[in-house]
Amino acid sequence: MEVTDVALLLLRLVVGVTMIAHGVNHWIGGGRIPGTARWFSGLGLRNGVLQAWLSVITEIGAGALLVLGLFTPLAAAAVVSVMLVAGLLAHRANGFFVFKEGYEYVLVLAVVALALGLLGPGWLSLDHAADIEITGWAGGGIALGVAVLATAALLSVFYRPAPVPETTTEEVR
Repeated sequence: MEVTDVALLLLRLVVGVTMIAHGVNHWIGGGRIPGTARWFSGLGLRNGVLQAWLSVITEIGAGALLVLGLFTPLAAAAVVSVMLVAGLLAHRANGFFVFKEGYEYVLVLAVVALALGLLGPGWLSLDHAADIEITGWAGGGIALGVAVLATAALLSVFYRPAPVPETTTEEVR
């Protein structure tokens, strides 16, 4: 076992547990599913309850897979996709910094997940034990490609932002 394997394990554990905690919070924290559904609806996503459950399942599932080091490029893709949706719909307009509700946090999680797709899960993983590791450009390509396709599909089917009210010349004066 090399130091790289320990570093990859640490990254998988931190991102995986973070995603699990995030999913559990959407499920049973604060506003629970109804509150999460209202929040997603407020971002312009139709079928808020479905979006809430998809988020919970994706975040907990991807987090668990990362912790185990199982199907790592697909788990990374799920994290990248969730962060893309969050970044585009909830954080982009607020700028970079997380203390202003910006995209800093989601960017870091997405890039670390993509790096895990590129580097693979390491020796301390079920992927390695089962001899199904996909690393390098193939792993990164799967992580990024599946994430972009999933994000595009979700947004094309469910994103319907509220129309912006038209203003007249008189209202502007």
